[in-house]
Amino acid sequence: MSRDLANHIRGEDLPPASGNWLENLEPATGAVIGRVPDSGEKDIARAVAAAGQAQPDWAARPVAERARLLEGLADYIAAHADWLAGLESADTGKPLALARDVDMARAEANLRFFAGAVTHWSGQSHDMGSAGLNYSQTTPLGVVACITPWNLPLYLLTWKIAPALAAGNTVVAKPSELTPSTASALARAATETGFPPGVFNLVHGAGPTAGQALVDHPDIRGISFTGGTVTGRNLARNAAGRLVRLSLELGGKNPAVVFDDADPDKVAEGLVRAGFTNQGQVCLCSSRILIHESIYSAVRDRLAQRVGDLKVGDPRSPDTDQGALVSAAHREKVLGYIDQARRDGGRILCGGEPVQPPGRCENGWFVSPAVIEDLPADSRVIAEEIFGPVVTLQPFADEDQAIELANQTEYGLAATVWTKDLNRAHRVAGRLEAGIVWVNGWLVRDLRTPFGGMKASGVGREGGFRSLEFFTETRNVCIVYD
Repeated sequence: MSRDLANHIRGEDLPPASGNWLENLEPATGAVIGRVPDSGEKDIARAVAAAGQAQPDWAARPVAERARLLEGLADYIAAHADWLAGLESADTGKPLALARDVDMARAEANLRFFAGAVTHWSGQSHDMGSAGLNYSQTTPLGVVACITPWNLPLYLLTWKIAPALAAGNTVVAKPSELTPSTASALARAATETGFPPGVFNLVHGAGPTAGQALVDHPDIRGISFTGGTVTGRNLARNAAGRLVRLSLELGGKNPAVVFDDADPDKVAEGLVRAGFTNQGQVCLCSSRILIHESIYSAVRDRLAQRVGDLKVGDPRSPDTDQGALVSAAHREKVLGYIDQARRDGGRILCGGEPVQPPGRCENGWFVSPAVIEDLPADSRVIAEEIFGPVVTLQPFADEDQAIELANQTEYGLAATVWTKDLNRAHRVAGRLEAGIVWVNGWLVRDLRTPFGGMKASGVGREGGFRSLEFFTETRNVCIVYD
């Protein structure tokens, strides 16, 4: 059934001021499942004004009360996880089981984590003896913008709004227009669970219109953005003149470095998850697999077999491993890179073809997961972020060459290292240009740890107290003793 969504401003569902709408399409079928507000400057101005009016009272509320409301929102997600997962799967094309077991679980965890973290967050004091005492105070930035992508909609929206709200800010959020449904559900749930009107506002729309109006609004004091590197660079240029607090979590082209002492079977199993979770549409996915030449064939063959066995199909089916890509345009982009690999002389070991599952999904946007070898080192397929179910394989002879290959792209978000040698693990991790390094695993998360990338993969760190620090100003008070 087709459904229209609304902007959520000052606790009310509102249509776009312009009366214009965008279609919301289901990736698994290509069908229209609803409409989304095509918002612009008027909608953003209304939302920012609502947030500005609500912010002083929200900031003045006790920390324990803000934490209690975040816990209540987490309770809502837990109680409605199946329904929310259905919305997420329909919007993104990801398997329903993945949306339920990963996205909903993490969205709930994000809210609970920051509800607890803010109650344990303390300032600092520095005793100068007889001269005096310094102590720090934190105050919220004010009205902040949270802009989130389409691959992990509720997961990443809660990752941003939870610390922002916990610290006493009010929020104007803009989710991706491709995956709007769970964001709308969360905004309404916030009002239903007791958040005061105007504390959490949601405006739908396209990046060049609603997104641009949001980041350009003079009353926005902080911007937290997750998305593509090109958009992040443009945002940074626009925000620089106003000196707005900015956090950018951008793209990745992440290496997996497999050394000669690693177990090929365990590595292949781990790399299937690291390379192809959510159809490879995770910024942390290991898309460049570097394998020591002595075990290259063994790992390659096991990986290609496991990837070839993945079932591509209806996201609603419990035995589906790979769902649809998020849009027709994105599928064409992914297939374009696979065609480029063929032109570059790459050997496609499995997959790389459009798939038309029978039944309701025959018009969906599916691609069989691909493993590619024998590409030249300067191929665009190795250098550029594809953000799809595609991994490339490269052999290396020694540790130095592995590090050189791993660091050769402009990105520096995440990396994995596969080895039984603890000394080597520490040594290699310290040389990799990546903000996150996993050893013998992937996406093992502790929400207290710093999260973010180097080079073109972003600016700043999220996670733990770092997120609370981003959304606050710190003041030092110096008491000089008489």
